[in-house]
Amino acid sequence: MSVGLRSDYSSTIGSDKGCSQYFYADHSSLRYPLEVSATSGQLMCHFKLVAIVGYLIRLTIESVQLEADSCVTDSLTIYDALLPIRSMVLYRLCEPTRALMSFVSTNNLMLVTLKSPYIRRLSGIRAYFEVIPEQKCENTVLVREITSFEGKISSPYYPSYYPPKCKCTWKFQTPLSTLGIALKFHNYAITKKGAKGCEHGWWEINEHMYCGSYMDHQTIFRVPSPLVHIQLRCSSRFSDKPLLVEYGSYNISQPCPVGSFRCSSGLCIPKSQRCDGVNDCFDESDELFCVTIKPACDVTHFWQPGPLVCDGFQDCENGQDEHNCTQSIPCTNKTFKCDNDICFKKQNARCDGIVDCPDGSDEDSCSCSRTSSSLHRIVGGADSQEGAWPWQVSLHFVGSAYCGASVISREWLLSAAHCFHGNRLSDPTPWTAHLGMYVQGNAKFVSPVRRIVVHEYYNSQTFDYDIALLQLSIAWPETLKQLIQPICIPPAGQKVHSGEKCWVTGWGQRHEAGNKGSPVLQQAEVELIDQTLCVSTYGIITSRMLCAGVISGKRDACKGDSGGPLSCRRKSDGKWILTGIVSWGHGCGRPNFPGVYTRVSKFVPWIHKYVPSLL
Repeated sequence: MSVGLRSDYSSTIGSDKGCSQYFYADHSSLRYPLEVSATSGQLMCHFKLVAIVGYLIRLTIESVQLEADSCVTDSLTIYDALLPIRSMVLYRLCEPTRALMSFVSTNNLMLVTLKSPYIRRLSGIRAYFEVIPEQKCENTVLVREITSFEGKISSPYYPSYYPPKCKCTWKFQTPLSTLGIALKFHNYAITKKGAKGCEHGWWEINEHMYCGSYMDHQTIFRVPSPLVHIQLRCSSRFSDKPLLVEYGSYNISQPCPVGSFRCSSGLCIPKSQRCDGVNDCFDESDELFCVTIKPACDVTHFWQPGPLVCDGFQDCENGQDEHNCTQSIPCTNKTFKCDNDICFKKQNARCDGIVDCPDGSDEDSCSCSRTSSSLHRIVGGADSQEGAWPWQVSLHFVGSAYCGASVISREWLLSAAHCFHGNRLSDPTPWTAHLGMYVQGNAKFVSPVRRIVVHEYYNSQTFDYDIALLQLSIAWPETLKQLIQPICIPPAGQKVHSGEKCWVTGWGQRHEAGNKGSPVLQQAEVELIDQTLCVSTYGIITSRMLCAGVISGKRDACKGDSGGPLSCRRKSDGKWILTGIVSWGHGCGRPNFPGVYTRVSKFVPWIHKYVPSLL
């Protein structure tokens, strides 16, 4: 299945340019530079690197300038041979980068090809290569009698990407039979091997087989034995990201310290962080099977009976929990105070479209959009009316439209994390936000991006936690409030219903096979899809995702729409709610493959952490 993110990048055609170089290196103490650049035309380069027999080549890339188009036109490819043989590909780069990356061959030959046929801006590469001896990756480790991490092991040639077909062996021994070996994997995890092969290396630990996979967080693997034999066999196909593993001993009978909770990933956290509403375990296992105690009100819809709580919050609808209090408890910074002094939790009552305060003061001066200026819309993906979607933003990267976003306050936008995945894309400097825009290039307000906050758990392989906040360098002025309006953030835990009609908007491609975005803001009405059907369609759908579209296809987001809003109008008060963020999907508008969106209601506390003014 081809999965497409909904971001895009454009380029233009120039004149021709090509290059080809051959290097023979016989000094292991020297660095041999590779550098080429062009400002226009085609760029097709081939670097043939040859070292003395018995040695390997390490290529270090300092920067690459490419059009970020998923290697459709532009790419940097490294081969473990002198010919461009597909089965000999070590690695392929598809986006610009300024971070140091290095790759090691399995022999004394390497071919590097740089392809950039449609150049508009500066394109090229800065790199160097070295001749290095082959390393033996094996070691015997005597672990001390201290229950903590005391040392590190790593993949061969660390911090370079490790080459295919490598093999490492480690033998660990603890001083006592009561101590086992604990392994802390950085951004990596191992799980029991199934019938399929292992894509990112396979592990043999005391004769048990495991597969490795990359994560965006740490995991801990414990082996309850004082003698541990570990073997890593690298992938047979490509170079892979470097691995770093800390090791130490632990008490076999007590894997976590007293007063700790053990996450299913192996991490230990203080018990005080269990069931506190924050995902301290990256896998959320600390928040599973938690029971929320509600006060015993004279109504029947609370989850469980419990003691009445006199804490300044009106939890019971009739205020019963706050009657006959012996002391006056003031409203806190996490509450909203009605004009009659009743306190409500801000995230549950303030500006949610429901009048909780008897005087309605909880719904006064709310900043997000109640209505859109457009009453008539064309179904099926057509031009919107100017001013219809005042929260819609176009994000430009180095001057070109790349992704969408939504206005949520005077200086904050909400978008998708995958728009900023990569060393250069995560830098706010090349980004500008275009607000109050109908036709591309005619924005009413443009601001540089000051800060990009990508969710710390974003997983670039599964697109889970695909959400990011952007802070503007300049807040948009109040004088433009008729043209620029924030969209409302949903209440935490908002329930949506399959079949509900919503709207997706953006300047992305109108067709899957297209190669440029729409100049006029497009809109399409879509339906929310049942989560079970969504999971059965894609398989990798998490609770932080939702599907929307039409089963027959034809109405969907596409490349260039990433990060833009899925806007749903609440019937109770007419307010527009940011229910989803354009994330990914199989193609664009294909039958039986709806678009996949980030479910915003799952991230309300995370948004409030950075934008407390929304509370």
